[in-house]
Amino acid sequence: MQTISNKTSAAVADSLPVLAGAALAVSAVGAVLALTDLTSPLRPPFTLFFLIAAPASAVAAGLRGMEPLGRLVASTAGAVALNLLVAQAMLATHMWSVRGGVAAIAGLSALLFLLALVRRPGGRTARRQTL
Repeated sequence: MQTISNKTSAAVADSLPVLAGAALAVSAVGAVLALTDLTSPLRPPFTLFFLIAAPASAVAAGLRGMEPLGRLVASTAGAVALNLLVAQAMLATHMWSVRGGVAAIAGLSALLFLLALVRRPGGRTARRQTL
């Protein structure tokens, strides 16, 4: 029984990079469809996926020390909060547009990713050397 369990967990671990790549592709297509204002039936769901996945990934990058489930919940809540903050700011300044919102979320997500990378000195290699 342990052999089946180990094979299953190895298969799941091997498929995670493929799923991450597929999520990145769907997210990028959603952003491109929204920014270029192309008419497609895939535009609303792919753009919505981008608006949740991009900031959630950026927030999750900054939460390296948390347990996986807590990290998932916190990053999703952070993504929703960031989307609401951008929407509120755009509505308050009377500058609401779908393109502007997608661009603002993309910019803030990139900034959060960069801050997470800068904050982590050395990354994994320095930690391996000390162990």
